[in-house]
Amino acid sequence: MGTILTVDHLDKAFGKKQVLHGVDFFVEEGRVVALVGPNGAGKSTIMKAVLGLIPVNGGGIDIKGQPVSITSHQALRNVGALIEYPGIYPFLTGRQQLKLFANKHGREQNVKTIITAMGMGKYIDRPAKTYSLGMKQKLGIAQALVNDPKLVILDEPMNGLDPQAVKDLRDLIRNLAARGTSFLISSHILSELEKLADDVLILNHGHIIKHSTMAALEQQGGVGYRIEVANIDQAKGALAVANQPYSVVQNAIMLTDAKEGELNHALYALVNAGVAIIAIEQQAHDLEGAFLDMVHEDGEA
Repeated sequence: MGTILTVDHLDKAFGKKQVLHGVDFFVEEGRVVALVGPNGAGKSTIMKAVLGLIPVNGGGIDIKGQPVSITSHQALRNVGALIEYPGIYPFLTGRQQLKLFANKHGREQNVKTIITAMGMGKYIDRPAKTYSLGMKQKLGIAQALVNDPKLVILDEPMNGLDPQAVKDLRDLIRNLAARGTSFLISSHILSELEKLADDVLILNHGHIIKHSTMAALEQQGGVGYRIEVANIDQAKGALAVANQPYSVVQNAIMLTDAKEGELNHALYALVNAGVAIIAIEQQAHDLEGAFLDMVHEDGEA
């Protein structure tokens, strides 16, 4: 598969405040890309620029080779999006709004399918003004997906969704990606992005500080181990004598970013000291840990 979205040296300033600094990245067809960063890092600004909603000060954006700008929207015909808050007509029902979106693109046959996939059947024929936050969010996502777009841009799509709705959305996105749809998703719920994304873009102070696959990012921080013992004080003494680095979390020994042989060294020290080991749990570095590490390192630099 090829590249569907290219962002090339994108610069954006609001007045004297420079928000984006030469942002470079791409999204491949059929991939789910997570865009993560602290508040104010520039995530929403990137998404609005990709959708041609705001002018930029430098660089370029193209979708399948066609440029996108505030005056050039031709490439957006095959793009679906939900940015910040769903655009909803309060006196229309959810079904009417989806039909309105779908009819513009000749995709009315998709309405029933997306209603079922998003679990909206019980309330879809009620006026949208009666919807809860989660219902409105589902409708906004459905509007972004109903026209079978090739690229979907979602800003905080899990906002207001209950756990079942989050799982349904995750399954739907993965199914669409398997059929070739690409996604660029921003969310503060990193645990959900970890289950969903193929690739990760980490943004800080308007710079992309990391572009990686999810698998590579999780492995980068190494592996840790949680060792539950019967006597924590006895274990601490044994590891101190053995010069084994460790920490204690919730009355268990933690080996963080353990290098090869460190687990064996720690276990040998504990067993020789007569420490009873109750359980050993391997803990891979997760997206949240990798994200916080990189933002912290970038801040120090």
